[in-house]
Amino acid sequence: MTKRPLVGQAPKGGAKSVKPVKPATSVKPAKSAESAKPGVKAGAKPKPESHLAMVRRARRINRELAELYPYAHPELDFRNPFELLVATVLSAQTTDLRVNQTTPALFAAYPTPEDMAAAVPEELEELIRPTGFFRAKTKSLIGLSMAIRDNFGGEVPGRLTDLVTLPGVGRKTANVVLGNAFGVPGITVDTHFARLVRRWKWTEQETPEKIEAEIGAIFPNSEWTMLSHRVIFHGRRICHARKPACGACPIAPLCPAYGEGETDPEKARKLLKYEMGGQPGQRLSPPPGFPGKPAPALGAD
Repeated sequence: MTKRPLVGQAPKGGAKSVKPVKPATSVKPAKSAESAKPGVKAGAKPKPESHLAMVRRARRINRELAELYPYAHPELDFRNPFELLVATVLSAQTTDLRVNQTTPALFAAYPTPEDMAAAVPEELEELIRPTGFFRAKTKSLIGLSMAIRDNFGGEVPGRLTDLVTLPGVGRKTANVVLGNAFGVPGITVDTHFARLVRRWKWTEQETPEKIEAEIGAIFPNSEWTMLSHRVIFHGRRICHARKPACGACPIAPLCPAYGEGETDPEKARKLLKYEMGGQPGQRLSPPPGFPGKPAPALGAD
């Protein structure tokens, strides 16, 4: 299957390789999901969507997102399960970029659970202060490090039931670690994921566990981890909370919420973020194949 070119990037000679993303320049305004259907008259009340139709639409959206973001990945820098666990705990109430700018010095000082378990709280607090809520996060980091040292032989456990016993670790954090450090499928219900799956009418649930259960029933578990990345990528880059860039969204014909945001293609293009808008990503050390620019280090211009 030929991959869809990224927003604002025209294919050249049928090449399938991912090239650096440039801002979109000519995105045609998309029709809404209902107006795109043949036989639907203007002003006619749309028929309720059946569960089967919703599942088919959801799976098509996932396929479209896979073509749009073939490079989707966790946006936290990490080299091992412990670093990913710590970074995910730090990411609460802040951006992945700020976490990535903070963790190099943190892991240089405390590279292992044993090191972090023995940390002086005031010294650890200073290192993670840029991420906010640093006192509560320090308590969680020292607590989970002690638990890993004392209960799991110094190794981050690879089971959900074990991970959620660690201080400061809930299902979302556990699924991030399982899916990206251990290859165990999991759905990460963060604010972006929860917002988009409700906007797309995949679920009406509000709590993360119920959202996770309903979305998990729509997709095979082999898709769960990458589905999470793709949806979160889309929420950060195009389908924003306050003003989604509807006019620059390739999946607009499949979206029942089309029109909630900016539909003019030129104006919508200016709303694109990160590599879609020609700006740096969130990782200082992005994985191979990422078409955007690395994020700047803490304090860099």
